[in-house]
Amino acid sequence: MTETGESKLTHFNEQGDVHMVDVGSKKVTSRKAVARGTINMMPNTLGMVKQGNHKKGDVLSIARVAGIMAAKRTADLIPLCHPIMLTRVVIDLWLDEKNSAIHCEATTETSERTGVEMEALTAIQTTLLTIYDMCKSVDRGMEINGIGLVHKSGGKSGVWNRE
Repeated sequence: MTETGESKLTHFNEQGDVHMVDVGSKKVTSRKAVARGTINMMPNTLGMVKQGNHKKGDVLSIARVAGIMAAKRTADLIPLCHPIMLTRVVIDLWLDEKNSAIHCEATTETSERTGVEMEALTAIQTTLLTIYDMCKSVDRGMEINGIGLVHKSGGKSGVWNRE
């Protein structure tokens, strides 16, 4: 905390230079993060995904694998993110025909010295981007939205839930 009681940005040192946070003295604890997001599309696009007759293949299975792969590569994409050993990555997808959308939830887990929020958020983004990529030939107007962390647990700060 700063003198005014505000949290400080941890990726900057006292001189304002960017650095990777030292997690060496932190305790290894079980950590979990859950993130969610949505991609909205035209009803006929959602129908193609649901029926599984998209010419590029099974959209949801391919997107799920892409999300898992992205979670494992997060430290390669986010410059100051620590590489961590993931013990679990789950990508859940469900169709929302009423709103012509696909909802996604990514759960990431580890036993490490730092959290897995970035891995969950990277998994969500990549899963939804893969759906966009596979369906853009029939629907360039798809929108990705509502991406955010909904839960984290473990570490010094404990449990946090979006309200």
